[in-house]
Parts: sequence; C-alpha cells; structure tokens
Amino acid sequence: MAKTKQQLLSRIYDDPKNYPYGFRRSGDFSINESDALSKYGCLFNALYKGEITASDEQDNRIISIMRGEASAESVEEVAWQKYQSRLNRPKLGSLYGNKKQSIDLDDGDDSDDDVDLSDDLGDGLDSDSDE
Repeated sequence: MAKTKQQLLSRIYDDPKNYPYGFRRSGDFSINESDALSKYGCLFNALYKGEITASDEQDNRIISIMRGEASAESVEEVAWQKYQSRLNRPKLGSLYGNKKQSIDLDDGDDSDDDVDLSDDLGDGLDSDSDE
C-alpha cells in the first residue's frame, strides 16, 4: 500500500533509537524545531528514503535541501537538516579505548603466594581471661 502525503502528515514522527526521551527532552532542538520534527518527520523521512515521490513544489524543495542544492529557510527544513547532521556526526570514542583489557596475573613466581597475616596488635587483651 502506497502512503500518501496526508497519511504521513497525520502520523507523529519519533526516533526512539537516537532520541529515546523525545526531541523536546534531548537538548539538541528548540521547542519549535522539535514540534516541526514530530509533525513533518514522517513525510521528510519518506522523501529522504525514496518511499514516496515528490508531488508538489514544496516536496521538490525539501528534496533539494536534503541533497544540499538549496539552503533551509523554514523551521521544518532547518529542523530536519539539524536532525540529519546530529545523526550523521562522528561518534566519539573513549580516551581509554573501547576494548576490555585483560590483566595477566600469573607471572610464574610462586614465592609471594603465601602471605602470612597475623594480628599482632599487642593491645594486651586475652580471650582466655574474661574476668
């Protein structure tokens, strides 16, 4: 079943993988931008993936903005461009790397294995003399 533009505009767009708490609570978008993404995101995503074809001049403009041929002017266009730049930004790695490091504790020297722990506090208390 082919989706129509009206069906896509009636659905609320969300991205639980990248924005599990929603666009408003992410801190990446303003309130107007998050509302525009929620309202127009399904349509923009379908145009971006090629699931539907452009039906009017506005859709053609959106596609040209996605290709980088035109600059974004409206709140919806700026929000989508910002959303795409956030998704495609390079992922930051850890300063220490991402592999677990294994520590080899067996150094072949067994002389330090027998550690003698004693309680030589010398406090003078004997457990045999209760009173």
